[in-house]
Amino acid sequence: MTATIHPLHSEREPSLDPLMQLVADDMNGVNAVILDRMQSKVALIPELAGHLIAGGGKRMRPMLTLACARLVGYPGNRHHKLAAAVEFIHTATLLHDDVVDGSGMRRGKRTANLIWGNSASVLVGDFLFSRAFELMVEDGSLKVLKILSSASSVIAEGEVEQLTAQRRIETDEEQYLAIIGAKTAALFAAACRVAPVVAEASEDTELALEAYGKNLGIAFQLADDVIDYASDAAVMGKGVGDDFRDGKMTLPVILAYARGNEDDRSFWRSAISGERIGDEDLAQATRLIRSTEALSDTIECARHYGRRAIDAVANFPSGKAKSALTEAVEFAIRRAY
Repeated sequence: MTATIHPLHSEREPSLDPLMQLVADDMNGVNAVILDRMQSKVALIPELAGHLIAGGGKRMRPMLTLACARLVGYPGNRHHKLAAAVEFIHTATLLHDDVVDGSGMRRGKRTANLIWGNSASVLVGDFLFSRAFELMVEDGSLKVLKILSSASSVIAEGEVEQLTAQRRIETDEEQYLAIIGAKTAALFAAACRVAPVVAEASEDTELALEAYGKNLGIAFQLADDVIDYASDAAVMGKGVGDDFRDGKMTLPVILAYARGNEDDRSFWRSAISGERIGDEDLAQATRLIRSTEALSDTIECARHYGRRAIDAVANFPSGKAKSALTEAVEFAIRRAY
């Protein structure tokens, strides 16, 4: 559990710094769009939206749009508005997620729903979705609109699917990978694909970058699954064991349940149903996940999807953009251990 998935950066810890440096100038343009479009004459909207948008997130998804545009040599600036639309979609889903989950912490800060209430969070999330669609329409490309609107629909389906799987111990690995492919990976994939569209690149290029984003998104979510059982709140930016207490069937739990003896399975049935969610129960869950190698195998699964992401950009020319996109995959997975 100590080796990175790619030899390029073995001499140091993988980082998002190369990606951030690559797109720094473009991100200034994106941030200007975000700041402008989150404004409203209704004062609560920029106040609440700003709490999350300025709350320390890395803005990985819009950075991927910018980096993919750099990779394909796009010289324009249409991707600034589209990257902002991607960030608005992501922020809206976070606002809605925190309401659904009853979360109290996000990125190390109190969640918007805890401060302003559930109703305000849902409605401001709706506002940000609307702003995202305005930006898509302004771009003028029906293909871009189709990619991002379809992603929004798939994300919503994934969130509903996750809700229906919550506290259902019979959820299996195939179902779970389908859920995270929708709720997390779809936006990563769309964020990457719109760049070659505005650059008028080939469909093969579009599909390659879409595959990069999708596989990165799955790897990213699997790493998050591990973090919930392997890190403290300072690392996670949310409450320790939130997934466990919410009865979420993430991959570490699915594997541990499948591999456990009858006593272990009895514990998991009680825990996932919400009957055993105390600190001592979380400690027991973590022990079972580790003893069945569910944690290390989830990391290995993340590495598998990470390798697929890196393979997807293998035929692109070497350079800073390709290197930064490769290291972003390594970073996404390395967070988990």
